[in-house]
Amino acid sequence: GGTRKCWNFHGKCRHKCFKKEKVYVYCTNNKLCCVKSRYLPKNLPWQI
Repeated sequence: GGTRKCWNFHGKCRHKCFKKEKVYVYCTNNKLCCVKSRYLPKNLPWQI
């Protein structure tokens, strides 16, 4: 059981992310890697 960790153990693999989380990468089991925004790098290319 339990949720798989991703993004350097800051994210969790889920089918849907919470509102305060962002999808940054995908897990190997086709789930989304939900990462809280405070753990994401500041300079993401799509935030220009």
